[in-house]
Amino acid sequence: LAITATLASPVTSSSVTSSLQINVPKNLNQKGGYDHREALFGIPPYGGSIQQTIYAANDNLCSGPITRKNLHPPFILMVDRGDCSFVQKVRNAQHSGATAVIIADNTCQCQHQEKCESKAGDVCENEEPIMGNDGSGSDITISSMLMFKQDADPVRAALRKGDAVRAELAWSVPNPDDHVEYELWTSPSDFTTAEINSQWIDAAMKLDSTATFTPHMFLYDGIKVACRNKDGNNVCDSLCTNEGRYCASDPDGDLYQGISGANVVEESLRRLCIWDLYGKENGVGLEYWDYLRQFGVCDNGSNFMKKDCVEGAMIRANVDTSTVDRCMYDSGGLKEPWVNTFLEQSLDLKEKKGIIVLPSAYVNDVPIRGALDFDVLLKAVCAGYKDGTAPDVCLKCANCLDGEHECVVNDFCPTNDDGGIEANTFILSLLGIAGFFSLLVLIQHKRSQSQLRDQAYGIHAKYMKLEKGESCETAIEINDYDDSNEDETEFGYSKK
Repeated sequence: LAITATLASPVTSSSVTSSLQINVPKNLNQKGGYDHREALFGIPPYGGSIQQTIYAANDNLCSGPITRKNLHPPFILMVDRGDCSFVQKVRNAQHSGATAVIIADNTCQCQHQEKCESKAGDVCENEEPIMGNDGSGSDITISSMLMFKQDADPVRAALRKGDAVRAELAWSVPNPDDHVEYELWTSPSDFTTAEINSQWIDAAMKLDSTATFTPHMFLYDGIKVACRNKDGNNVCDSLCTNEGRYCASDPDGDLYQGISGANVVEESLRRLCIWDLYGKENGVGLEYWDYLRQFGVCDNGSNFMKKDCVEGAMIRANVDTSTVDRCMYDSGGLKEPWVNTFLEQSLDLKEKKGIIVLPSAYVNDVPIRGALDFDVLLKAVCAGYKDGTAPDVCLKCANCLDGEHECVVNDFCPTNDDGGIEANTFILSLLGIAGFFSLLVLIQHKRSQSQLRDQAYGIHAKYMKLEKGESCETAIEINDYDDSNEDETEFGYSKK
């Protein structure tokens, strides 16, 4: 499932799994470190830290990398927020040789007004900035963090004075135990998760109660994007439900036929209801995963929105259709302009987590970054268990070089964990090679004997004139055919 998507990172202070501290100068060191927010892109060194000197970029890093003689890698680059995307700034910092980046906020957050100084006329922000991935951040390998203005101002002041400033950025791994919690953000129209949707039921069965899953659906807030006008009417037509409140992109790009955004919203609600009815209590949801697998026959432009196909998929997955329909209606339905509780919860959590790119996954509240498919998700889930507590499926399949799903189904990797061939195959190969070389040795031995005889005959013919009627037997011939003849001299001539 290759999500070429970087997955979102926690954005609330209670769930941040990293730390930011200034070690030099001492007056900037804060007990417990600085409040900050992690980027939704890049590859953090979980379990490790970066301790380097900070340099001020003195550039917005929107036009390209910077080149300065006083930049000596490795270093951390501090750059002001603004003028372009976070991804663009960090990418240019990476190309400038930075090991990590600290984005210094230049606007006060309203929650920090008491300790943050704003310029005259500046207005505080009610919502925290999210260092989101603009969809192009898959090439970024360094880590970055956002430092709030009230904390970044003293650091910038020290750098302007020429003081040496050294920071430590660290990323911790959540305290694991024998139970893993994982989440997946997706959409019924997200083709990149088709593999997971069709195969994960096999993993869910093997993980069983040792892991708790929670699905989330990705939607757009139609109110925020003005899909509902002042008169309360839906102006985005087939993209939205509930009079423009909940919206989704049109999968086939045709607003007049095929699958519509409203169809995607409807299927999203259906899946949330199936999970609520069949998976929420135990966190496994085999019926939910089976429905996703069965829905594969409907996942096309002609059947996606057909009631018969959808109901058939539910029936095959042992999901009661009438109960699901009741859930969809009781949660607020899709026609009226009022709130649907399930869809509203999805919107609220999406904003809170800063989900931008699909699919997105979390394991133990830590985002998975990079391409996402069945193999990657299984490895990430299995890595979330405390050492010695992982279930058998993880011990057998998490370290396969390839074919994790095949291993989950068959209980063994397609090849050995270390990439070697099986023992029986190895032994048979050795025996085959030994037999081949033995045959070569035998052939060479026969050839050498033949050549030696020819040489002996040549010597006789060149140096010895035989009397008429004398025997021309050689020692080799005698040895080969008559070992009892003791009256022969060297080269086989008779003593007589």
